Amino acid sequence: MRNFEELKELKEQGRTLIERKRDEFVRNSLLSDEFLEMLQKNKKPMDLMMSYYQCAVMEVETKFKVLNQEYSLQYDKNPIEGIKTRIKSYDSLLKKIRRKDIPLTLTAIEENIQDIAGVRVICSFPDDIYELAESFLKQDDITLIEKKDYIKNPKPSGYRSLHLIVKVPIFLQNTKKLVTVEVQLRTIAMDFWASLEHKMRYKKNIAPEQVKFLQEELSDCAIQSAALDERMQNIRNVIIQNSEDNGETTPEETGFPLMVALRDGRRR
Repeated sequence: MRNFEELKELKEQGRTLIERKRDEFVRNSLLSDEFLEMLQKNKKPMDLMMSYYQCAVMEVETKFKVLNQEYSLQYDKNPIEGIKTRIKSYDSLLKKIRRKDIPLTLTAIEENIQDIAGVRVICSFPDDIYELAESFLKQDDITLIEKKDYIKNPKPSGYRSLHLIVKVPIFLQNTKKLVTVEVQLRTIAMDFWASLEHKMRYKKNIAPEQVKFLQEELSDCAIQSAALDERMQNIRNVIIQNSEDNGETTPEETGFPLMVALRDGRRR
């Protein structure tokens, strides 16, 4: 028994050493002489390019804040719970350059990597996501490049979100420039699941026999998360229907099938 435990500990130490060496190799490979030389030659243009992405993020963030304010004033609701923004780090950017075998030129980077600038919009309910996306894409200065609906078609892992790749104009001193931004729209439940799944995905020292178990657990949590979103959406729909009715009547009399379904579901 003791020999087995010692052997298991040695295997864990060996795995940790291999992972550390692999990370060092990847980091050293990314920060190669070729890349460092490219940065030195293009430091100012690279900084300028990244500043364009930062400006584009601010433009998109402002658009969603304006939409949220309009919904608040016109419909007495705030569909947006929060907005997160990010610009890809050099480390993440370079990993993608290597993975996609993109030439080390600024033009190639701009043309081939569409998620350098990212805006994540956290919504209250699933219906809010599609309503906001429609309002956003109707704006005449927004050009839709690609749309991926992982809500209606979740990833095998259980990941759900609506992804929009858009081009947005930024106005400079003497010109206008179109910049690509990735917009992700999620509910609170979707964001909660995705954030924790992302953190756990990169946890090390997980025994191989536990990996499958954790994947199944995460998948099951995603299903429960989707069910929770649906139930909360139904509750909201019932409240909206009730607010449109002036009389104190039963769900059956007013024809509120959602309320009946929710009530009967609790009884069962």
